[in-house]
Amino acid sequence: MIYFDNSATTFPSDRVRAVINDMMTDGLSGNPGSLHKLGAAADKAYSDTQAAVAKLLGAAEPEIIFTSCATESANTAIRGFMSRNTRAGKRVISTKTEHKATLECLELLAKNGYDVVYVPVGRDGKPDLAELEKALTEEKTALICFTLVNNETGSILPLDQIVALKNKVSPDTKFYLDAVQALGKMSVDLHKMNVDMCSFSGHKIHSVKGTGVLYVRNGVRIDPLILGGGQQKGMRSGTQSLLLAKAFEAALEEAVETMEGSHEDIAEINAYLRKELSARNAQVLSPDDALPNVLNVAFEGFESETMLHCLEIYDIFVSTVSACSSKAKKVSYVLLESGVDRKTAANAVRLSFSRYNTMKEAQDFIKAVDDIYDRFAVMK
Repeated sequence: MIYFDNSATTFPSDRVRAVINDMMTDGLSGNPGSLHKLGAAADKAYSDTQAAVAKLLGAAEPEIIFTSCATESANTAIRGFMSRNTRAGKRVISTKTEHKATLECLELLAKNGYDVVYVPVGRDGKPDLAELEKALTEEKTALICFTLVNNETGSILPLDQIVALKNKVSPDTKFYLDAVQALGKMSVDLHKMNVDMCSFSGHKIHSVKGTGVLYVRNGVRIDPLILGGGQQKGMRSGTQSLLLAKAFEAALEEAVETMEGSHEDIAEINAYLRKELSARNAQVLSPDDALPNVLNVAFEGFESETMLHCLEIYDIFVSTVSACSSKAKKVSYVLLESGVDRKTAANAVRLSFSRYNTMKEAQDFIKAVDDIYDRFAVMK
């Protein structure tokens, strides 16, 4: 099997599996809220995990909230901030290439009377900074929402430029950042990045599904999305899962340890595929400076889903649009908003890599593409 769909999800690493197995013991299965010694042990272990994750992310322990996924983190950050900070203004600025978790929150805000402004992006997927500055100066803005690495193209946000622009033009505006696809693939130091809220997902870094993190900078106030027993300092009620928190910690620790070496290997795979696919009349849609973990390509003569299922015959797994939108069978809105014509976007396939992918897999992928074109006699 060749798995090139790591932006949709990754498979749990051996270290994560081992941690989960170790956690399935009575000694740490107590409720962290219980007063007996089993509860106290679980509570201490949970706090230790929060501290470890915070250190790995360049944050302070109280700034880390464990969630079920990045979608929950995004909803909590965006909706929670706007609900709590009514005096900050009713304008939110973003782009139409954000993940659906962000876009759906913004659409809900717009329905409730908020002014949501979408800054256009270029062919490279980056926001138009002149338009962003204009939007920030036109009216008091409460929040800006951007994605560090686009999940469909790998486009990297010019974060430092946007932070500098915001701080110069509208320093009171808060910044929510989706860093899901960046985690474990590029350096993340939250205090140095100068964002106010940030979301992460465990299953994108070889942890298990059901694990996520929300960072909320000290001093930023938001309303919780989930109410109940007041766990995690009231920011996310519900009995804490030490098992899931430990799984996230293990995956993050391993991702950070292997990041430098895996980046070089993945960049080599990406460069090889760009060269070989371009030679076969495929059109590379990811920007030249995109994160190498993502490669979006349009195949001549094949619509996206057709190529996906052709590759599946060879036990090769890729995706078309984001997994959160794939079942709608629509052309990628990310590509269309980035200026890709509809016909080309309809042929687009996303390849996404992790540290476990190899050059041999890339070479076998090219052989499969050649065979597909030969068998179906599509290439002219």
